[in-house]
Amino acid sequence: MSEPNRRTFLKTGALTAAAAAGSSGVLAMADSPATTTARTTEFRDHLLRCLGGDWPKPGPLTPQVAKTEQKDGYRLEFVTYLAEPDDRIPAILIVPDGVTDKSPAPGICLWHQHAGQWPVGKIEPAGVGGMPMHHTGVALAKLGYVVLCPDSLCFGERRDPAGKLDGPAFERFEFLRYVVAGKCLAWKNILDMRRAVDYISSRPEVQGDRLGCYGHSMGSTNTWMIGPWEPRLKCLVGNCCLPTYRAIHRTKILHCFPNFIPGLFEYGDTPDIAALIAPRPFHLNFGETDGGSPIEEVRDGIKTIAAAYAAQNASGNFTSLIEANTGHVLSPQMWDLTTAFFQKYLRS
Repeated sequence: MSEPNRRTFLKTGALTAAAAAGSSGVLAMADSPATTTARTTEFRDHLLRCLGGDWPKPGPLTPQVAKTEQKDGYRLEFVTYLAEPDDRIPAILIVPDGVTDKSPAPGICLWHQHAGQWPVGKIEPAGVGGMPMHHTGVALAKLGYVVLCPDSLCFGERRDPAGKLDGPAFERFEFLRYVVAGKCLAWKNILDMRRAVDYISSRPEVQGDRLGCYGHSMGSTNTWMIGPWEPRLKCLVGNCCLPTYRAIHRTKILHCFPNFIPGLFEYGDTPDIAALIAPRPFHLNFGETDGGSPIEEVRDGIKTIAAAYAAQNASGNFTSLIEANTGHVLSPQMWDLTTAFFQKYLRS
């Protein structure tokens, strides 16, 4: 993965908030500031209720380091920390050589993809498994960022502890377990991601006021799910995932469980969730032929998000790319835009 051409990024033809006219989301360009605020607050309240209500007050992290491995230019720390009293999250922290408590660096939380690869999880972005295309945590560490790669529930070391259910069965079980409790898997993922931010913020090698997050596929879903609830994330990048409920229904996609929030479609769609990130810097990449995010609804979703940024006089803080003749991948252009975005907002 090459260094980004920052000048090219700043001049890119990627869609921005200027394309907001015609937005079909919760907000509209003609809304007054008071109406915009009221609608945003109302939708946010509906979203929280549909997710399952507020999250518990965070307790101590009680972090532990299981082992450390030195690599070429960085080290891997295999760590765990508490999300809830009986729920310890395994993660891999990637620390570049030369980054210390006396010379700290910006931090990035990296949410792994789904891809039906339940045994993989965090080891892919940490560069010790999975597809080299998605060894993005290592690539970011080589650019000087401290990167945290946690396992999502049902993945990696967080699969069925009893060994009774395989990957898809355990994910279905967990989703239904949360639903009957009045919550959903997205609620749990947001809780866990907030704890990831707690952990990376606690590290002395990390500049706590310079935090971002990135994810591909389900990791992108996790990016726009956590964004509205975690103001410590100063900039966010999602790659190849904004499946709207409208598109899922139109094309009959059997999407992964973290995308589904019971009852939300009465009030809005997934781009309305992403729009709540405004006015913080936010970038999205898409492949034009990606069947998991049908492009017709993606284009409308971009307008919805752009309208929210325009309503807060922050149009320049939202950018997006739809790469022609490209599917569900992390292309060189997508990666260059991603790294340039972090360079601009975490290092400038």
